Amino acid sequence: MKSLLTLNKYFYKYRWKLLAGLFFVAISVVFGILPAELVRESFNIVENAITAYKDDPNFDYTDLRNKLILYGVIIIASSLLKGLFMFFMRQTIIVVSRHIEYDMKNAIFDQYQRLSLAFYKRNRTGDLMNRISEDVSRVRMYVGPAIMYTMNVSMNLILIIPIMFYWSPRLTLYVLAPLPLLAASIYYVSRKINIKSEQVQRQLSAISSFVQETFSGIRVLKAYVREEKSLQDFNEEANHYFNRNKELFRINALFFPLMILLIGLSTILTVYIGGQETIAGTIKTGVIAQFIIYVNMLTWPVASIGWVTSLVQRAAASQERINEFLHVEPEIYNPSQEKLDFRGNIEFRDVSFTYPDTGIKALDHLNFKLEAGKSLAIVGRTGSGKSTVANLIGRLYDADEGEVLIDQQNIQKVNLDELRRNIGYVPQEAFLFSSNIGENIAFGINNANQEQIIEAAKNAHVHENIIDFPEGYKTKVGERGVTLSGGQKQRVSIARAIIKAPPLLIFDDCLSAVDTETEEAILTNLKKLIDQSTSLIISHRVSSVKNADHILVLEEGRVIEEGNHDELMKVGGYYQQMYEQQLLEEGSTAS
Repeated sequence: MKSLLTLNKYFYKYRWKLLAGLFFVAISVVFGILPAELVRESFNIVENAITAYKDDPNFDYTDLRNKLILYGVIIIASSLLKGLFMFFMRQTIIVVSRHIEYDMKNAIFDQYQRLSLAFYKRNRTGDLMNRISEDVSRVRMYVGPAIMYTMNVSMNLILIIPIMFYWSPRLTLYVLAPLPLLAASIYYVSRKINIKSEQVQRQLSAISSFVQETFSGIRVLKAYVREEKSLQDFNEEANHYFNRNKELFRINALFFPLMILLIGLSTILTVYIGGQETIAGTIKTGVIAQFIIYVNMLTWPVASIGWVTSLVQRAAASQERINEFLHVEPEIYNPSQEKLDFRGNIEFRDVSFTYPDTGIKALDHLNFKLEAGKSLAIVGRTGSGKSTVANLIGRLYDADEGEVLIDQQNIQKVNLDELRRNIGYVPQEAFLFSSNIGENIAFGINNANQEQIIEAAKNAHVHENIIDFPEGYKTKVGERGVTLSGGQKQRVSIARAIIKAPPLLIFDDCLSAVDTETEEAILTNLKKLIDQSTSLIISHRVSSVKNADHILVLEEGRVIEEGNHDELMKVGGYYQQMYEQQLLEEGSTAS
């Protein structure tokens, strides 16, 4: 239950609405109690009338009839008013639960965005989605129905039990005798529910992750004809979920038969003990009728204790899962709100970096400078640390040793938001959102006009492809850009970066999916932009980097060669070998 204390801030925020809900609960209970009082009084006056009739056969029934009609009208009016205030109760408490659900989802989504890139490498997407959807929904059932029924139970007990004691303490004790047994049963079973609920939620996250991963990789799955195997794996996960749910509902199934048994026992005791009291002359017959109504009034509230306990236990399990991520502090945070006068000078000073989750050392005491307005290219084999340099400049990770300097300032001390706004980054794996092409290109800036979008597409050499689509720039790209080819996705990604006209451009092997002719056209279009900005070009193709002002050749996170294209060709080292090998490959492809 400690995990649910996190919700106190929301209860405080909506305290007035919750208090109004509590008021409506109390009023509805009062209007529920009134008919029981009138039924008792009706039984008593009928009993008195029967006695009077025995004494006087000419007894006048007019007064009796008028009273019973009046009581009947009041009972009907009370029932209608009770229903009205129960409606108000739901309109306040349940609506508050929806507000809290909305606030929680926003808070979790905001927290997800704050967390660092490493967090997403450690956690599965399906699990993250499940916590913001299914877990939040379970918590809402606690802040809505569970609290509403708890208020209802409390008000019924607070208002009804004193009245029952007033009329017959002995009968009240017998009627309420089963409740301690009920409370003990709930305490025992609720612990079991908590354990099973946690297992169910974790398995549901596993299913969500499996489904999300399967649909994301549907092309590969179909290409390898693995649909049947995938279905088998899903059935296995679903069976685990089914079995855990079955265990949970077996425990839940203990509640309601137990409730009915105990409530039925209370009714029997009311009639039996009440009859004894009436025979003894301690109470009148109307009190028995009144107590039977009260027992029925308490039936659902008391029976709902089991259901509410289940809701609370599930909510506690879900909130605990939510809190796991809400309390995680981002490894990369913004240290300053000062405006950054970004000029574009970048320096790596003895930088080393090891990926925290894999233990792979990507950079080993790397040193280089990139002056503002210049272009730097980095080439090397796969795994040599090229992309890590881009990640450190964008501060997706922080260096383990050494310093990354931006305009002579340590990158960990500058305004992170301002830094990233000044960078146009094209990642190695082009990611497109499932909107249309124009919106993907305009993603990096606010209020981009059509002319800016088209100009960026032309510079990325993708305009001609886009206008060939029936809907042009309004063409939906599908999830992760599934409707576009690899080269088209990369070029749309380039257009998205250059539309910002940023002071620093980073191209991380973003032309790997296009042919050399298209690559040459794109580089020609981008030359003017590259000359106007500070540029970092990462590639495994020499053709992409040969025009850069300075070139670094990386091997196992260290610089093994550097210089411009002509200088490196004269050295006759790895760079020259790579260049000649790629020329041979292009020649054989052309032939």
